[in-house]
Amino acid sequence: MKRKVLLGLVAAGLSFATPSRATLLISEEEAKLPPPKGAVAVDQRGILRGPKVEFVSPGGSASSPLRLVLKFQSYGGAKIDPESVKVIFLRTPNVDLTPRVKPFVQADGINMQDAELPPGEYTVRVDIKDSDGRPGTAMFTLKVAPK
Repeated sequence: MKRKVLLGLVAAGLSFATPSRATLLISEEEAKLPPPKGAVAVDQRGILRGPKVEFVSPGGSASSPLRLVLKFQSYGGAKIDPESVKVIFLRTPNVDLTPRVKPFVQADGINMQDAELPPGEYTVRVDIKDSDGRPGTAMFTLKVAPK
């Protein structure tokens, strides 16, 4: 009898459980903001010893939710400072995505399994610093296909 009650409670709990939701990266309203006017400069002059940001995934166009993966690489024995990571959606005005991405930031990169975005193309800038204070910046475009 106790076993049947327990199984019934477990089944009832599972039926009311909500499916896991993707993490909102860019909202519909933010996607509708106008793109920045003019070129967006990234300072990459000379030989740099600052950290590098490599865009890994998604490759090409992907449907939402998508897996967003960035890898960080430091040089000269320095370490990446995870607290320095800033993720900006380039629009007018720019949208700071850092608080949404922060739970997925590690010293070696960003691994966001279920990033939710509306269909479209989105230019994103990532700024990082290493333990020696040297900056690194990368820009990439996320291409999200309609569902």
